[in-house]
Amino acid sequence: MMTPSRRSLNWRGLLGKAAILAFGLGFLYLVWGLYLLGEPLFAVISFAVGALGFAFFWSPRFYKLRFVYPAIAAVFLFILLPVLYTSAIGFTNFGSRNLLTLERVQAYHLSQIETDASTKRPFGLVAEGDAFRIFLPEDAGRPALLTDAIFGTDATAQIFTGAAPETLPIKAIIQNKARLAALTIHTPNGPLTQSGLRAFAASKPAFTLGENDTLTASDGTILSPNPELGLYQTPEGETVAPGWRVGVGFDNFKKVMFSEGIRGPIFKVFVWTTVFAFLSMVFTFAVGTGLAVILEWKHLRFAGLYRVLLILPYAVPAFISILVFRGLFNQNFGEINLILSTLFGIAPDWFTNPNLARGMLLLVNTWLGYPYMMLLAAGFLQAVPRDLYKASALEGASGMQNFFSITLPQILPPFVPLLISNFAFNFNNVVLILLLTRGGPDMPGTLVTVGSTDILGSFTFRLAFQNSGQDFGMAGAISTLIFIVTGAIAYYNFKAMQKYAAKKGAGHG
Repeated sequence: MMTPSRRSLNWRGLLGKAAILAFGLGFLYLVWGLYLLGEPLFAVISFAVGALGFAFFWSPRFYKLRFVYPAIAAVFLFILLPVLYTSAIGFTNFGSRNLLTLERVQAYHLSQIETDASTKRPFGLVAEGDAFRIFLPEDAGRPALLTDAIFGTDATAQIFTGAAPETLPIKAIIQNKARLAALTIHTPNGPLTQSGLRAFAASKPAFTLGENDTLTASDGTILSPNPELGLYQTPEGETVAPGWRVGVGFDNFKKVMFSEGIRGPIFKVFVWTTVFAFLSMVFTFAVGTGLAVILEWKHLRFAGLYRVLLILPYAVPAFISILVFRGLFNQNFGEINLILSTLFGIAPDWFTNPNLARGMLLLVNTWLGYPYMMLLAAGFLQAVPRDLYKASALEGASGMQNFFSITLPQILPPFVPLLISNFAFNFNNVVLILLLTRGGPDMPGTLVTVGSTDILGSFTFRLAFQNSGQDFGMAGAISTLIFIVTGAIAYYNFKAMQKYAAKKGAGHG
């Protein structure tokens, strides 16, 4: 006989299964909606993630995996999928001229209408109860026409010989703009459609679709699709935008690696990115750790107040601090140049001199980053055994010797992964660059727009979204290389710092 607790447990299990099944059906509905919206890739991805979650939560054999499923799904959706999608774009010609698919490009060209200017005629609206008529006055020897009452999208116009009827004001035409745009007037000389706000004229499609996806223009010119360029071409070889996305293999990667007008600037940007990330890591670590050690000095008065004041840069949102510094470093009206000019008679060109701009970036980034390092170092310092300092004091060691022989070796091992993450963050610290210097000053003599303070991330962003000829394919290729380089540098830095920490620990022991 089943006990009440066991029966209750079964009911809970059944309700749980029902909830999982209902969620699965709702998820299938979502996947089907994505497919109908023309997004088969996202539909397949959503189905895969949902099916995996359904299997984990439905089957008892996967009981343990259901607890890590959210992390697995998050890694796949927010890390792996964006990286794969960005890398896939790098193998295409996706850009400002090649945004669409072939079908949408054809639909765009086929929707273009050419108006015969010689048939253009002004018109006016004539009230007719709840509807209206359209009056085409006599013009250039053509007789006046008046349509029947208009209720749909077609109207027939007959020759009108009486006195011109009273027409409604322009306000009425504006109010009925949508109905007039869809209206076709059938006249003795052919159909007319609206051409501008105050006229009707004969029109015809600018292109017609022919065999092998060719387009024939109204003047007889045949446009042929070029599958390599993703653009329609005239017989003379001129391309016609917009175009569609096509695969270009490793062409974008070859341009990055071997095109002199691109390879040179990108190499300079890469060197500066590495230097910027490394120096930012070193400076924030040095300043933060130094301040933490000073604040640990037991004879320091008002240490609590100093901690509060020193942590303030971390409490203020970074983008606000960056914009404030942009104003402070203003070359003409900034307070920093005002003070330097008053005291020393100099006014540095912070935003037009490449070296000064880079130094400004490092200074601001150190200001933004040292409080985090100070907090970490303050916590790690609490774990350093005090007996070591007592022993060194008996040996007559100085404070500097204590720091490099005891403090640093003790706190560096737990700092290693945090320093690696700091390096990786600054390697892609696009917000600081775009808000403070916007990549400038620009490098002269390059095929692409690139600035002296651009890091790889900001350069890719400007290439993809701010240049007049947006090149998402090239940006995708560069992003893929950034991912590979960042991963490799982080890995080798991690290994090197592990060895250094182990060596220092062994030496201390």
